[in-house]
Amino acid sequence: MKKILFFLLTGFAATAQILSPIQKSHPQMDDKRLAYIDTVMEEYVQKNWMVGSTTLVIKDNSVVYFKSNGYADLANKKPMTNEAIYRIMSQTKAITSVAIMQLIEQGKLRLDQPVGDFIPEFATQTVVKEFNPADSSYTTEPAQRKITIRDLLSHRSGIDYASIGSAKMQAIYSKAGIPSGLGNFNAVLLDKMKSLGRLPLAHQPGEKFTYGLNTDLLGCLVEVISGKTLEDYFKANIFEPLGMKDSYFTVPLEKSSRMPKVYTENADKQIIPWDPTFRNLDPNYPLYPHTYFSGGAGLSMSTFDYATFLQMLLNGGVYNGKQILGRRMIELMTSPQINRGNDDFGLGFNITSKKSAQLNVVSEGTFAWGGYYGTNYFVDPKEKLVVLIMTQHTPNSHADYGNKIENIIYGSLKK
Repeated sequence: MKKILFFLLTGFAATAQILSPIQKSHPQMDDKRLAYIDTVMEEYVQKNWMVGSTTLVIKDNSVVYFKSNGYADLANKKPMTNEAIYRIMSQTKAITSVAIMQLIEQGKLRLDQPVGDFIPEFATQTVVKEFNPADSSYTTEPAQRKITIRDLLSHRSGIDYASIGSAKMQAIYSKAGIPSGLGNFNAVLLDKMKSLGRLPLAHQPGEKFTYGLNTDLLGCLVEVISGKTLEDYFKANIFEPLGMKDSYFTVPLEKSSRMPKVYTENADKQIIPWDPTFRNLDPNYPLYPHTYFSGGAGLSMSTFDYATFLQMLLNGGVYNGKQILGRRMIELMTSPQINRGNDDFGLGFNITSKKSAQLNVVSEGTFAWGGYYGTNYFVDPKEKLVVLIMTQHTPNSHADYGNKIENIIYGSLKK
């Protein structure tokens, strides 16, 4: 009898970890209040403030809201569906961060180990002292210490972003041919990261938070240490164990029709299609064969696939009986490492601080991030919530829908 009871309990626990995309009522959530999400998103579509979106809410391992609004293709009036495959851009960073933590768990590197131990070009670095915008020339001073894996995960290394970073570092990176990781490149990741290592840092390591190519460098480290491409590593160690079947660097041709169009705004803040030459970023990049796998911005995937990944994190690294990452590693990743205003930043995630939680409905300790084209997520361990709000629209003059949806979700909690 005890054996049977044990089997039933453990079998239930393992089964409970498997998400179903079918929306179900939850005793602690008010369905009528949750339906306000649909009202808000439909309003934004009708007012031409948004073309299309997908919103997914999970409470206690159960999907309580999963709906798409508007269009995947406005010109052809093609409806957005829950099966849409989104360009998630910087939401790639969380997956790369998990990959590097897996290697740390295996003893292949240490959190505070210098990056130069694996890529010699980062062994001895300098910092920009003076910069001349007229010709992009600069002087340097020695870095006070070596940058570490922890620095990269928390974006405090002093590495900036190409194309979207500070003006001086954009100029320095551009002259050296360093890509942003956004879009498609005919390059070898390790070659570009070696070039990055020869360039100066924007500031001293550990001095402050600077959002940059840190996670692209982490992705390169995964390749160097594992001996696999980032694509192959993700597939073998994250995607396949989690059952993520719609997650790609290169989206297969047979699934290309599931990718929504990308939109932006003109000078009058009217929505227009993203032109392939705009900002030198062709939105068709997920359909081109890749050799350059950006750990900071390269992936595309379905909303449900990304929700599965986030649910694994909320479960303490376990999903469907598979241990993807240790519980303590996830606790470390979601612990504050550096302050960035009202909030903190952990090892790959923005962390809602006590101060921020006192100003908004999201609980202290919630971890979150988003992507350049308008995808966003947050995970609230206190309330056991996973939330994704996905669009393909940037910049967006009416992005306040995100805050409205947060208020609706927390207003739907019964206990």
